[in-house]
Amino acid sequence: MFTTVLMIEKALAPADVELVTTLHGEEEVSFVVLMQPRGDQDRLLRAVDDVALGYLEDAARENRIPEGPDAFAPAELALAHSIESLRRAGKDAVGEIVQKHPLDVLKAVVERTGADEVIVLTAPHFVEEFFHRDWTSRARHKVGVPVLKLFAQQDAEPAGHQEGDTQ
Repeated sequence: MFTTVLMIEKALAPADVELVTTLHGEEEVSFVVLMQPRGDQDRLLRAVDDVALGYLEDAARENRIPEGPDAFAPAELALAHSIESLRRAGKDAVGEIVQKHPLDVLKAVVERTGADEVIVLTAPHFVEEFFHRDWTSRARHKVGVPVLKLFAQQDAEPAGHQEGDTQ
């Protein structure tokens, strides 16, 4: 069985589930989903990304989205929703919340599970990507397996969940 570690920053939308579950055709794939609660990242960088993508309302709401300890409950909902969505698609899926040192946790999970690849499912982060400080660029130098970056869809989040961010 092929094992994929899926690093997400918000709940999987139906299009995301279809994308990640069909990447390997008929091959059996299991997923280990890593979800990091939104930390105390630089709001300015996130606002720049929102503006660049045309999400002006999101940029204006940046101060109202839970961060730090307040972001744990929405992250748990997003993780549960994502695991259940993968299971409904017929895949084995487990997951965990990543609270600190996400790249170290990612490397440990890859080693512990014998994962074949990592998929980072994310919204575009223009500033971080330009300087190669995004999760995908950093993970490629750390985990020892192929790392694929895919862009997440913007639809369908579970009730009560605000968009999270692993950046």
